Amino acid sequence: MYIVEILCIGNELLSGITLNTNAHWISKKITKIGGYIRRVVVIRDDLDEIKLTLRDSLSRKPNWIIVCGGLGPTYDDKTLLGVGKSLKKRLILNKIALGMVKKSYKNRHQNVKINNARLKMAIIPKGSTPIQNPVGNAPAVLLTVDKTRIICLPGVPNEMKAIVRKNIIPQIKREIGNFTIREINYYVQGISEAMISSRLTKIVTSAPRDRLYLKTHPQGYIDNIPTIRIQVVSKGDKIEEVKHIVDKVSKQLLAEIRKNNGKILKK
Repeated sequence: MYIVEILCIGNELLSGITLNTNAHWISKKITKIGGYIRRVVVIRDDLDEIKLTLRDSLSRKPNWIIVCGGLGPTYDDKTLLGVGKSLKKRLILNKIALGMVKKSYKNRHQNVKINNARLKMAIIPKGSTPIQNPVGNAPAVLLTVDKTRIICLPGVPNEMKAIVRKNIIPQIKREIGNFTIREINYYVQGISEAMISSRLTKIVTSAPRDRLYLKTHPQGYIDNIPTIRIQVVSKGDKIEEVKHIVDKVSKQLLAEIRKNNGKILKK
């Protein structure tokens, strides 16, 4: 199993000021190519929190730890300092990172002085690798601890997405290799989750491990009649096997829906 953990850093995420769309977007992209998101953690811009949370994540030895937020020039952007403390790496001015910062301003035709605030974006943990930010100013930062890669990304969504698309997704796809995923959703009226729960448990238990995701999602009531969405997802490295599982589970579901006098609204 190819495991990824996500660490989002920012007071604004915990106060409700900013919706954490980054974790949702990354999780969706990684899952689609065959990765397994084991954990998403959101913490404050606090050095001790960053240090302890990163160590905790590393103890589980995921393939990747994706860190979002806190790379900017302001006083509360503490991510790299926290990462340095966690890994016992001092922060240094990285000439390549500084060149990236200068390039980012030049590309946007901004003739600015590299003051201490802007210089801060090029001060990164010793031994880490800066990655050009094609949209913003702060470079991403890549480190490796044993077999776990840690990528620190800017929290601005369009900057984060640009770097993930170019530098993370292709690498994960290469490492995972062949992968296919197939999904079908059934919208069913007249059946509640409780009515088919035991049957779904038996279907999941009988399927190959980690190859089937079967989930019911309540959709509310129409004229006091329950409506649910039944989600069937199969994944694996062989298209034929994935298709077989979806087809087999679909037949079992349709039989169960008929048995309980349910009505399929749409598929």
